[in-house]
Amino acid sequence: MRAAPAQEDRGRARRDGPRVRLPAEPLVNPASLRWKIASLVTLASAVVAAVVGLLVHRATWQRALDEGEARAQTALTTALAAAERGDDPEAVVTVAELPDPLASRLRPGRPVIWYGPDHRGEPWMWAARPYGDDGRRAVSARISMGSELLGLHALDRDMVKAGLLALAGVVPLSVLAAELPNRRLRRMARTAREIADGDLSARTDARGRDEIAEIGAGLNSMAAGLQRRLRAEQRFTADVAHDLRTPLMGLVAVAGLLPEGEATDLVRDRVRVLSSLVEDLLEVSRLDTGAEVAERVRVPLAELAAESAARVGAEARVLAQGAPVAETDPRRLDRILANLVLNAHRHGSPPVEIAVRDHEIEVRDRGPGFPAELLADGPARFRTGAAERGRGHGLGLTIALGQAQVIGAALTLANAPGGGAVATLRLPAAPPG
Repeated sequence: MRAAPAQEDRGRARRDGPRVRLPAEPLVNPASLRWKIASLVTLASAVVAAVVGLLVHRATWQRALDEGEARAQTALTTALAAAERGDDPEAVVTVAELPDPLASRLRPGRPVIWYGPDHRGEPWMWAARPYGDDGRRAVSARISMGSELLGLHALDRDMVKAGLLALAGVVPLSVLAAELPNRRLRRMARTAREIADGDLSARTDARGRDEIAEIGAGLNSMAAGLQRRLRAEQRFTADVAHDLRTPLMGLVAVAGLLPEGEATDLVRDRVRVLSSLVEDLLEVSRLDTGAEVAERVRVPLAELAAESAARVGAEARVLAQGAPVAETDPRRLDRILANLVLNAHRHGSPPVEIAVRDHEIEVRDRGPGFPAELLADGPARFRTGAAERGRGHGLGLTIALGQAQVIGAALTLANAPGGGAVATLRLPAAPPG
């Protein structure tokens, strides 16, 4: 059963029933904007850390290779000098003793530098140069790169640890940073929901110069525009009712002086309808001011329901559970029930039933039910809904909703599963105070 909007009050068009609140956002929700921003920031940070780590790795290793080449070149120069003097016979080796990649690069008169493993897999920086004219001998020297490689691995591990620690700090910080705009957006969403519920005075904080502030300013502007239009509609209703009242009183007096006849009866009936319309408009305008105050007494609900139906000449069966009594304003409650019963007869089909329970009164007919538009948007003055609901001015439900708010009751409109319209009035268990 969906709550319909209550009458307008000082630029506010509130809905009866509990307000719809946005659910609290769970701590971890991958679909939320907060976690999307945090994930993107974390991913970007991880990519930056990986790129920086790769660049540092390459720069460090390249520096180690350059230093190794320089040391190997120096060692080769020393070995060549020793070979020339005959001081180090082991400096001269056969080409076959050299690693194949190094041996294949040897050219007469040119030194060759090569990094690679020996036959045991240990990393070395090699330097070699052909020796003699037979092409089968060479002078070689090598520098171990094991310590440099171990240092590079240690550096990589340190960078991975540092990156993980940095990400451990980036994740909560990014979540916190993302929560700031997300919190503003959620406040705006709550304000928009309040406006949708009829609180046209709701505003959101639109300070700042960013995109979120622009959204907030647009939301406030929309609410202000709706509020101006609603107030203009309320002023129009009040002005029309007051301006028509005086000439209508004269029209009623003149109609009473007409000679009896069929035409006179028709004129008097139309004058009576017009007079009822003006009185309804005046009542709506009084409700719009928000100055109406309920005068509460203890009221037997079943008796008042039967009297309300009888007073308007509408047949309705009263079904009461026990003898429920409520402390409320009998005149306003009578007005509400009379309008609901008349609405059921005008726009629905008999039988009309009034079910009275403890602090709850339900009026049901067997007609086509309330139109979907009325259930979605609530009653509006001069709008009756779908054509199958019959003709009328659309003021009966508007007045009923307004009077319900005055006495602190909640009026909800729905369609019964088996057909027909159902209007449920829930009176407060205790007078609001």
